[in-house]
Amino acid sequence: MNDDELLRYSRHILLDEIGVEGQQKIRATHVLVIGAGGLGSPAAYYLASAGVATIVLVDGDVVDLTNLQRQILHTTERVGISKALSGQQTLNAINADVHVVPISTRVDSASMDALVKQASIVLDCSDNFATRHAINQACVRYSRPLVSGAAIRFDGQIAVFDLRRAGSPCYACVFPPGGGADELCSTMGVFAPLTGIIGAMQAAEALKLAAGIWSGAAQLMMLDALAMRWHTVRLTRDPECPVCANREARSAH
Repeated sequence: MNDDELLRYSRHILLDEIGVEGQQKIRATHVLVIGAGGLGSPAAYYLASAGVATIVLVDGDVVDLTNLQRQILHTTERVGISKALSGQQTLNAINADVHVVPISTRVDSASMDALVKQASIVLDCSDNFATRHAINQACVRYSRPLVSGAAIRFDGQIAVFDLRRAGSPCYACVFPPGGGADELCSTMGVFAPLTGIIGAMQAAEALKLAAGIWSGAAQLMMLDALAMRWHTVRLTRDPECPVCANREARSAH
């Protein structure tokens, strides 16, 4: 790192758990963020400020006035433009040393595979089960760590599935395909700071994975933001999971 980088990231470097070596690992990390909305906004903010090498920001929607209550990547002046492009503008202003790649189209399964294969870490900041399961399948296929977040009304949740590890559960072990109906904030509502809390935690888990200091705990953390109360559940792999039961045989590194 050069002198400017040493100064910019000095507060990370001062942490014994990160130091210069950990920050260099963060600076070499390629993160795929799927969704530039309520969760993807704070997650991408902190990833950019922390200096990850590359952020690929995927979102096929455009900025709408109703987004601005919680989607802090975007501004009133950008209503009507691509969320991915709006996010790129914001992240470039935060840290010009981070390479931000905007993808303004909805990705199909083949595109998802290619994006996940290129990534070091994947953040699922999407808002529907079909996309979540497609992301999970690609992460299982290419053994990529997946940081999954969700927020609706006053309820949030976050989990890390470190699919580099043979014994790790995947998203489908916890939420089987076809097991739930989508809950959209457009009809259910969402508490704005909740998305900030969960999105920031996704960034925190991703940065710990990048620096090599993640605890390795397979758990689902759930937040009741009305009572501001957390509940944590340990996760185990489902030996009959339709997605990851035979992943060692199918793994393509």
